[in-house]
Amino acid sequence: MDAAVERAVACMRERFRDPLTVTDIAHSASLGHFPFSRLFREETGVSPGRFLAAVRIHEAKKLIENTSMSFAEISGEVGYDSLNAFTHSFTAAVGLSPGRFRRLCRAQGGGLPAPDPGPSPRSGSVAGTVRLPPGHGNARVFLGAFATAVVQYPAVAQAVVDVPSDRPSCYLLRDVPEGRWHLLAVAVAAGTGHDPHAVRTGLVGGHGTATTTVTVTADAVTSAAVRLRRPGPVDPPVLLALPELEPPVTVVPHPGCAATTPAAAALERERAGAGRLRLVPAAPVPPGA
Repeated sequence: MDAAVERAVACMRERFRDPLTVTDIAHSASLGHFPFSRLFREETGVSPGRFLAAVRIHEAKKLIENTSMSFAEISGEVGYDSLNAFTHSFTAAVGLSPGRFRRLCRAQGGGLPAPDPGPSPRSGSVAGTVRLPPGHGNARVFLGAFATAVVQYPAVAQAVVDVPSDRPSCYLLRDVPEGRWHLLAVAVAAGTGHDPHAVRTGLVGGHGTATTTVTVTADAVTSAAVRLRRPGPVDPPVLLALPELEPPVTVVPHPGCAATTPAAAALERERAGAGRLRLVPAAPVPPGA
């Protein structure tokens, strides 16, 4: 990971309340505007401006969940000039308005945002395995296909999968529109030892950069393995309102990845109602992904 990008992200997390410009952030990394912007996008998958916006919305989520501050107070606290601008940005990124998100956090009703595949009439599927890093207990994993490298609204397709500590689990995203998408995952894993549920660890994973997106072809199944890991210092914050990812006590084993077998492909063809499904390999996973 490039040290200049780490310095820039540290600057954003420390000074997100300030009216930062990309030039300000580039100076914190000791780089010029244009080489910094190019390097930052290569390392994180998003522009510096989008990353800063994600940091602000993520800080707002924490304040909404954990304080009784008004939305106007939170708006100013995270660097917005107006409540209207904040409300629009928050709703667009989280998938819920600030009010609905607070009600959801306090178990006062309000559903989670549903995936939005858009108007594309042609779609395929993405399938494969999800694997945990060593040293973790069972995990519950949210997977989604996104237009950007940030887990934010909307996902074009999504699923929740339980993964045991000692082996991978299969996943299947159906009705993914044709095109290139970022395959991203967020998980909560139990600890190990006498009381595995006394410790929780957040994990992330997936194909989140411009060179590791998955390409979905209509009436086809794209194969992509997801390897979870601990979040790194320059991973974009998770913005989408997610279901509660309570790690399961036990996970029922699966007899293999049926989603990529000929029988399952036939089932997917029947569900799609058109065309012949075929398995399409994704780009290889880079080392350490």
